[in-house]
Amino acid sequence: MSFTFKPYRPEDLETWNRFNQASRNGTFLFDRGYMDYHADRFTDASLMIEKEGQLVAMLPASRDGDTVVSHGGLTFGGLMLADKTGAADVKTIFEQLKDWLIAAGVRKLIYKPVPHIYHRVPSEEDLYALHRLGANTTRVDVSTTIQQSARLPLAKGRKHAIGKAKKAGITVQKSEDYASFWQMLTQNLEDRHAVKPTHSLQEMQLLASRFPQIQLYLAYLADQPVAGVVVYDYAEVTHTQYIGLTDAARENGALDALLEHLISDAFAHKPYFNFGISTCNRGLSFNEGLAAQKEMFGGRTTILQWLELELA
Repeated sequence: MSFTFKPYRPEDLETWNRFNQASRNGTFLFDRGYMDYHADRFTDASLMIEKEGQLVAMLPASRDGDTVVSHGGLTFGGLMLADKTGAADVKTIFEQLKDWLIAAGVRKLIYKPVPHIYHRVPSEEDLYALHRLGANTTRVDVSTTIQQSARLPLAKGRKHAIGKAKKAGITVQKSEDYASFWQMLTQNLEDRHAVKPTHSLQEMQLLASRFPQIQLYLAYLADQPVAGVVVYDYAEVTHTQYIGLTDAARENGALDALLEHLISDAFAHKPYFNFGISTCNRGLSFNEGLAAQKEMFGGRTTILQWLELELA
């Protein structure tokens, strides 16, 4: 069984996007309209993989020197699979991919698999294939996820905060006012962590204009936004990409009310609601307080991981 590895070219855009949409573990992050917004910062090394002339898998990837990452500009990457591509195929794909990458001068593959909650159909064949090749797990991040069909009870502290928000007259609305939210978010991150948002305001506005899956919700007090959440609405998962709030929101429970609205109303139909990670420093630094706050909404841990395969 032999597979053909073809580097992605701009003229493959429509084919790439169609396969991503039909694959069993693709997401809108892998759409070229999302991947390529920061193409100037990453050298694309994406691959289209064929068997007997049929496209059976694709790998979103970038290259930095002699290292290929799947993908350097994305939270996760991983092999996108057609419905008919089974475990034996994926095992062989990785065996042959290793040889193909070595021939291309690559010495290391850093692989960030798509977390299982984002799969339309179970798609963890890649983890087995990399295990067989001797890949090592080099990073594990703690991410808090609510499974809507088995949500744990809301903690008393969260209920109390939501009650305060109702008494204060907090309202929640979907919004396009990214500028106001970005000002709030940027101030938050500078004051508490001395960092900036991963995306600039202009980048987020561009991506939101391309993908209706990117949505902003704001909590208002007397017509003034005091808290906000940018959600990424995947097929199986609603993910909080950015969360920001003002000092006023900390006093009146506005963020709690906003998050509960998203979980119980706006996105209650999605199987999973994900808050994102509570770790940094390659997963070695764990913000226990942040994780506990997320868990109080009724979630528990799913992980994001990185695997590294030394090729030569």
